[in-house]
Amino acid sequence: QVQLLESGGGLVQSGGSLRLSCAASGSIFSINLMGWYRQAPGKERELVATITKFQITKFADSVKGRFTISRDNGKNTVYLQMNALKSEDTAVYYCQMNVKPLFYGEPEDYWGKGTLVTVSS
Repeated sequence: QVQLLESGGGLVQSGGSLRLSCAASGSIFSINLMGWYRQAPGKERELVATITKFQITKFADSVKGRFTISRDNGKNTVYLQMNALKSEDTAVYYCQMNVKPLFYGEPEDYWGKGTLVTVSS
């Protein structure tokens, strides 16, 4: 079993910065894709950013130039640095990882429980 634990959410003023972290633990052989998604009130969950094990990144147009994603493979952790935050960035942020289990089985997607980011205008 694999667990993902996010941290770093909170309340920040418009224009401010936050850094989210998500650490995976459990029966892990390797992690291919790591990513962040978010869900604002009344809206569907949307992709924010992803990063492959080869450090190839992808961003939603709405966050390009403001957010960066990085990963520490030794710690099974993914980070989301969010700068120049706007009120429309307010959402619950979820991390997702595609994990190949340690002993047997195919890679599976796992999700964290989410961390709330609130940007005040």
